Amino acid sequence: MPATHVVTNQVPPLVGHDVAADAALLDGLHRYDAGWGEADLHELGRLAGGEQAQEWGRLANAYPPVLRTHDRYGNRIDEVEYHPAYHELMTVAVGHGMHAAAWRDSRPGAHVARTAAFYTWSQAEAGHGCPISMTYAVVPALRHNAELAARYEPLLATRVYDPGPRPPETKRGLTAGMSMTEKQGGSDVRANTTRAVRQADGTYLLTGHKWFTSAPMCDLFLVLAQAPGGLSCFLLPRVLPDGTRNRMHLQRLKDKLGNRSNASSEVEYDEAVAWLVGEEGHGVRTIIQMVNMTRLDCVIGAAAGMRLGVVQAVHHTTHRQAFGGYLVDAPLMASVLADLAIESEAATMLMMRLAGATDRAFAGDESEAAFRRLGLAVSKYWVCKRAATHANEALECLGGNGYVEDSGMPRLYRDAPLNSIWEGSGNVAALDVLRAMASGGTEAFMAELDAAAGADARLDAAVADLRKRLAEGPDQASARRLVERMALTLQGSLLVRHGHPAVADAFCASRLDGDWGVAFGTLPSGVDTAAIIARVGVK
Repeated sequence: MPATHVVTNQVPPLVGHDVAADAALLDGLHRYDAGWGEADLHELGRLAGGEQAQEWGRLANAYPPVLRTHDRYGNRIDEVEYHPAYHELMTVAVGHGMHAAAWRDSRPGAHVARTAAFYTWSQAEAGHGCPISMTYAVVPALRHNAELAARYEPLLATRVYDPGPRPPETKRGLTAGMSMTEKQGGSDVRANTTRAVRQADGTYLLTGHKWFTSAPMCDLFLVLAQAPGGLSCFLLPRVLPDGTRNRMHLQRLKDKLGNRSNASSEVEYDEAVAWLVGEEGHGVRTIIQMVNMTRLDCVIGAAAGMRLGVVQAVHHTTHRQAFGGYLVDAPLMASVLADLAIESEAATMLMMRLAGATDRAFAGDESEAAFRRLGLAVSKYWVCKRAATHANEALECLGGNGYVEDSGMPRLYRDAPLNSIWEGSGNVAALDVLRAMASGGTEAFMAELDAAAGADARLDAAVADLRKRLAEGPDQASARRLVERMALTLQGSLLVRHGHPAVADAFCASRLDGDWGVAFGTLPSGVDTAAIIARVGVK
């Protein structure tokens, strides 16, 4: 072989590692009552870090879903074909209970264990998490109709992935989706024009066009439509109990920036049969139960992407040499890597705190429910928004190699903005924070911050400044700045109380104190970058 073709100084593939070997994740698992799930989580982590799962992720994105509207004879079928790798990913996700299984698990920490699993497996491939997330989130909303919940909740929670167009009650397991957005309204769902007409048998016929319906191959969908009593929520099956296909016609699949493995579609309802969930006119109030759960998964997905990015960056720089040494040992690079790790660890810690609040809220803890309501809105805004910037910097750590598809970093980069947009982009999330504060969530949020009082002077000062801002009365013009400060003080409080000292100190120094740079890698002097990078746990 000619000497010019000898490969040197290239980074070995990052395979065969345990994705769940994540100190912040495991600490949270035990802190919030789910230590019983650690063995299963490591099993899943080894699968996620293996060559097979990584290949499934590649294939599911390289060969995205294809819409088949009609069969060869001209019959309407409205089917989406996926690469077999997508079904393999779904099988693992459902088999490990990342969908609705937590709702039927009476163990303390069930939602925390599910969060940790979803975070871990999302690092193998993010797109298939959409139907998994919606299946998880549908349960609280569905319970507004006790009859429908009794009929379908056990099948939504069973750990069997059973794709294919068949009547829901004949299947071994179900997945669920959500159909709210219309072209004229976007996030303003009260502008929806889809009509719902009540029938003598108690069902409704829905007619209208939905601009975004993700995962249209799910078995059941929560749909918003205008009934005589106002905007209402309905459960719509893809296949009717008699085996006929519901009049739910897929118009096209969206050609998206990222999230390629997941089919997002436009749907036309032509007198499609559906059942009312909740009361007429209470559609937003009903479906918001589902939206709040999927917003938790937006935070999980963003945190998972950050973790994947920093792991890849540390692995690459540990093995890549330049200018006479390994990149990881260069002070400039070490500052960038440590900063990425700080952001990732803060996001993971906040994610687990919200998961713990979810468990306790649904167990009846009103203070945790109040904290979760506001904390989730704050986190949806900030963590999801930081993910895109984080992915960009992590990619840059790999240089030109990171810009090449084979590295996996372009997929991470394309996927990163999604969670900031899905379930309400930045302005919608900021407005939701204002609504949550108006409904009385501020006291529980501030109590969470006060739990760290006296532990760090920089945090104390930031909390005092936040109190002043809140006392002045938030408004739309200042909402983004306020929500950012709320997120940073909340992360700082968690890190000071529960995090590694080097991470907590660096976070407070770089996010809460002084006038340090905005870009990653502009940490103040004296930060223990080596200790922080070591927390990432990969070589």
